[in-house]
Amino acid sequence: MTTNILEYINAILVKEHELSVIALAGEIRNFVQQWHYERRTEAEKCKTILTPSAETLLSEQYQLSMRMGLDPASDIMYTVLDRDKNGVVDLQARTCSCRRFQLEQLPCAHAMIAIRHSKRDVYDFCSEYYNSLT
Repeated sequence: MTTNILEYINAILVKEHELSVIALAGEIRNFVQQWHYERRTEAEKCKTILTPSAETLLSEQYQLSMRMGLDPASDIMYTVLDRDKNGVVDLQARTCSCRRFQLEQLPCAHAMIAIRHSKRDVYDFCSEYYNSLT
C-alpha cells in the first residue's frame, strides 16, 4: 500500500478510468464512503480508550520506563535517569528532551515514569488523535 492517498485511489480505480467524469466521481464517492464505513466499524470494536496501535506503543513505553530512575525537580518537572539517554520531562508543557513525547504526542518512556510518579492518568497526556472514539 502506498503512503499517498491519491496513488492508492488511482490504483483501486484503474478500470473506472474509462468512465465519464460524473460516473467516475460517483465511483470515487462510493469508494470513499465504503472506506469510511469499514474504518468506523473497526473503530467501534475497540474496547480501549486509544486505538490498538497507540495502546501497543504506550505498553512498550511503560515496559521501557520500568528500568528507569527518577529525580523529581517539582510536581511537573522531572529528570529521568536512563542508562544511556537521560531525559528531562515537563508534564505541564508535555515535553521531553528526547522529543518523542512531542513528536508522537504520546508519552515516551521518560514521560511515562514521570506520569506514574505524579499519580496522574496517562491517557490525559495522549493526543486526541489516538482516541478510538473520534
